Amino acid sequence: MYIRTTVAQLNSTLGDFEGNMKKIISAIEIAENNNSEFLIFPELFLTGYPPEDLILRTSFLKKNIEYLEKIINFSRGKNVIILLGFIDIEDDAYNSLAVIRDGKLLGKYHKMHLPNYSVFDENRYFKSGNEIVIINYNNIKIGINICEDIWSPLGPMFYQAINGAQLILNASASPYFHGKRELRKNYLSKKSYDHHCPIVYCNMVGGQDEVVFDGGSVVTSSDGKIIFEGKPFEEEIFTIDIPIEDNLRTNLHDPRRRYINIVNDKPINYIFVKSENINKLKPINYKNKNYTLTKEEEIFRAITLGLKDYIQKNGFKKVLIGLSGGMDSSLVAAIAVEALGNKNVVGILMPSMYSSSHSIEDAKKLAENLEIEYHIIKISDIYYSFKNSLKDIFKGTSEDITEENLQARIRGTLLMAVSNKFGYIVLATGNKSEIATGYSTLYGDMVGGFSPIKDIYKTDVYKIARWYNKFKGKEIIPENVFIKPPSAELRPDQKDQDTLPPYEILDEILKMYIEKELSVDEIINKGFDKDTVKYVAKLVDRNEYKRRQGVIGVKVSERSFGKDRRMPITNKYREW
Repeated sequence: MYIRTTVAQLNSTLGDFEGNMKKIISAIEIAENNNSEFLIFPELFLTGYPPEDLILRTSFLKKNIEYLEKIINFSRGKNVIILLGFIDIEDDAYNSLAVIRDGKLLGKYHKMHLPNYSVFDENRYFKSGNEIVIINYNNIKIGINICEDIWSPLGPMFYQAINGAQLILNASASPYFHGKRELRKNYLSKKSYDHHCPIVYCNMVGGQDEVVFDGGSVVTSSDGKIIFEGKPFEEEIFTIDIPIEDNLRTNLHDPRRRYINIVNDKPINYIFVKSENINKLKPINYKNKNYTLTKEEEIFRAITLGLKDYIQKNGFKKVLIGLSGGMDSSLVAAIAVEALGNKNVVGILMPSMYSSSHSIEDAKKLAENLEIEYHIIKISDIYYSFKNSLKDIFKGTSEDITEENLQARIRGTLLMAVSNKFGYIVLATGNKSEIATGYSTLYGDMVGGFSPIKDIYKTDVYKIARWYNKFKGKEIIPENVFIKPPSAELRPDQKDQDTLPPYEILDEILKMYIEKELSVDEIINKGFDKDTVKYVAKLVDRNEYKRRQGVIGVKVSERSFGKDRRMPITNKYREW
């Protein structure tokens, strides 16, 4: 005996009810043609996720219900049971799953565990549900729940399992960070084994502002094996037969569930559904694929997807990048070409009197290798004009970082001028090491509408760039970019490490201080130089004001700047 289920791992656009509905209808047709018994969509697929403060607008909530009714009407004559994420409105707003079949809303499930950490703020917007839902389908018990519900040790799945659930269907919008895919697979495998219950985990795919959903939906068996895995970072609709009798067989051979003595204190709502089509079809033959990606490829694909969706969903066509001949702008340009095509990427070279000849040549060679349009605008005359305008007020002072930042701000102004004139969006090229330490200029190299690599440390930027050249099978990013010392080239013979520790040391300290929240003393005790650690911590703490004004970019780490890490700017707490 098996349950045939179609998983719609799709990319939802926030607020695009019409576009999302078209995808929903197409998936319903596919599921119906495949004689599926169940069709599951990702969490809040109808609205898009996360809706944030749109949830506070009653017009948005009403529009969501209006389109839910359209989909219910479309389902007339359809046998498949549809599980669709939407926002229910009763006494409050609920993150919900609608159970739809043959023109009827059979029932609803309200998410019980509302995450309020990392990028999540669900307690701000939703009321928690308090009722377990089990679909009794031809006397087969199927539990349904939403994303975080399945991650809780004593969440709905636990109660569904002890009440005889033989299958769990979970609608999810699980954001990506590096390592999350393996963590998710391992957790779901263990969860299904512990409860002797197969799981269908349908995950969203696509970018929404700084968050990327990586897809990779998972189907497990009752003994904890992964029997199918959806494609990472791609839309996919697949249909699979989930064996049900294996659930009983596993329980008989490993009867741990008999000894659970916890009293079920949760109300259970049973939705009863009868079908004549159960198990009258020849089982689907499928072969599971193991999507193993290197760290570099996984992060590159996440950023590419995040950039592509941000540009396209916001109605832009072309991006503009300041090409310096350095590694950061080179990698951003490569990502942009992969995401949008070379016809939609424009580079601007803005050499100054301090720009080395090799940097200009490296930037030109990169643009030619990527086959993108590029232009050269020299900034020396503009710089001297600015200095001349400031000479009276600067009288009696010596040149310092002010004159360096002036060059960066001239470049930012030129990029924004081209952006305004042609409607291109500027991509900022700062990496996480620079953004963490404030090694960047407000209204200069920080300008832009999106920052693709803002959550990637400098050492990883080099590794990803090296992977990219290998992936392309030829030199796209010039070899000289890899071997020359990193430099902002804002003064003669300037090197990044005149100001910063070597990136190999800096990045390790930053990971511990930012992502692990280790104290200065704890980092020093791990063998790092005391003065270096204090200096790095001081840079991080003092530059929160810059990060607060910085542009958003793709989250790829467990703790990115922005929603993940919310430090006050004004505070007196110091460890340095």
